[in-house]
Amino acid sequence: MADFQLHITGTLGLLLGACLAAGVFADVLHLPKVTAYLLVGLLVGPSLLDWVPQEHLEHFDPMLKLAMAVVLFNLGCEFTFTKFRRIAGHCLVLSAAEICATFGLVLVGLLMFGCGGSMALLLACLAVATAPATTILVLKEFRSEGPVTESTGFLVAMNNFACIVLFELGFLAIQLTQGQLETPLWMQVGNVLMSIAGSIALGVLGGVVVSYGCGLLNIKRWLVLLVATATFLLGVNESLQVPYMLTFFVMGVTVANTSDSKSKIGDELDHLSGLLAVLFFAVHGTELDLHAFLAAGTLGAVYVVFRIAGKWSGVYFAARLTRQSLEMRHWLGSCLFAQAGAAIALSTIAVSRNPTLGKPVQDIILGSVVLFEIIGPLFIRKSLLETGEVPLAQAINHASRTPMEQVRSVGDRFRSAVWGNATPSGAMNGVSVNKLVRKTKGIHQSARFDDVIDHIEHSNDNTYPVVNDKMGVVGVIRYPLLSDVMFDLSASQLVRAEDLVSETNVVLYPDDPASRAFELFQAETDDCIPVVTSTQPHELLGVVRRSDIVHALITQRRKKK
Repeated sequence: MADFQLHITGTLGLLLGACLAAGVFADVLHLPKVTAYLLVGLLVGPSLLDWVPQEHLEHFDPMLKLAMAVVLFNLGCEFTFTKFRRIAGHCLVLSAAEICATFGLVLVGLLMFGCGGSMALLLACLAVATAPATTILVLKEFRSEGPVTESTGFLVAMNNFACIVLFELGFLAIQLTQGQLETPLWMQVGNVLMSIAGSIALGVLGGVVVSYGCGLLNIKRWLVLLVATATFLLGVNESLQVPYMLTFFVMGVTVANTSDSKSKIGDELDHLSGLLAVLFFAVHGTELDLHAFLAAGTLGAVYVVFRIAGKWSGVYFAARLTRQSLEMRHWLGSCLFAQAGAAIALSTIAVSRNPTLGKPVQDIILGSVVLFEIIGPLFIRKSLLETGEVPLAQAINHASRTPMEQVRSVGDRFRSAVWGNATPSGAMNGVSVNKLVRKTKGIHQSARFDDVIDHIEHSNDNTYPVVNDKMGVVGVIRYPLLSDVMFDLSASQLVRAEDLVSETNVVLYPDDPASRAFELFQAETDDCIPVVTSTQPHELLGVVRRSDIVHALITQRRKKK
């Protein structure tokens, strides 16, 4: 027994089991599960309990890259060209400002505190990156929807693309100033551009294969096709040493624009991505180094502070300049703090190219990642709640029952089975409407038809509340009537929102039980119901969606099992 060494399969089981327990504690403490998985990895890793052998972690590397690839593929699948053009119209300025502010503030801040120019330049390039897996999976966990959620996905993609390009150009600049270029500058720049072009080409090829294959094959075989394509492309990227993250994002974009089944393809991948995500964050947590965090010292603290300042201020001032909503100004930047995979991978490349320069850069990155990966999901959660793009009930996972409560639950289920009197509303008596509200300002009754269309493009509903100057609900616009006007170009030039309104007396109040919403939806065909203040004048607060009510019902019933 003294020579006992845990086999790698035992390590896998240990990590997954620990994450299962972490998920329970995340429910109790109202933490994002991503944070819980990272903390569990940190606990069992070398920094604390040291239960996981380092050599085992290295064998998980292909699975971790596959997990990242799947996340980026799913992110790319959200961007049809139509949606990309719409989002890019107001996000390109935000993205450019955030990238420049982050790069500039980190560079100047580090130089002010005595950091060498080459080291400050590399750290400024790496500061641009935002962890795609952490950010996107938190958004997915909370089922958030809205302009901040959409913009976050766009900015995450742009950040990582910009980080890769800036890192390569920054390294070229350092080699040029130090006289270390072994080949002409134009050839080095050409190699960088060829690497990026090759990565994009592989992504397009993979996306076409998936779209074509899923159109031919039975849906039961899609998962095999997806895994085969992803793993093969990942291997090709590694062999050619081109950035695989860009490949899989482009692959997702290609599928989004060449397949009618992108949502079903995403559903198939969910069967695999959930498990891979748990393993990704658990192993990633074991790699977090508390000693590196403490050893980063003053420069590490400067890097953390100025990176946060750059992300937030860049978005804030650009959104203010372009007159975007207060939610975009104040909360979009907070969704971009997480940092991990891309920065760590590039810092490792820096060490392999120039150990003297790369090692202190890697130490600061590894040290700061401990903080960014823990606070990043928390800031995302806070931002989503403040913008109303996720209902409160969605972000608060209620704790499991005590043993005695579970005994009563078993008895209740038995009585329901015998008498057949189980009602959906009974499962939801503990949930109120204010925990299911998705905030919206509605459409003003004087809005032009083009403004109505713009509102609809940012919404996933088919029923839209219309308000007056006092934010009172005067009615709703329903999609069938709207679609009739859209095809009449002459009429659409004259139409205002109030011309499209259908009267409705169906509203909810914040203190109403969710069972009341369930009852109303049984008698309504609309997919959402306006929620107004309880006191006069009844001002619009947001809407409750039928899908959120159903999701809350399913969640409550599962907790009773």
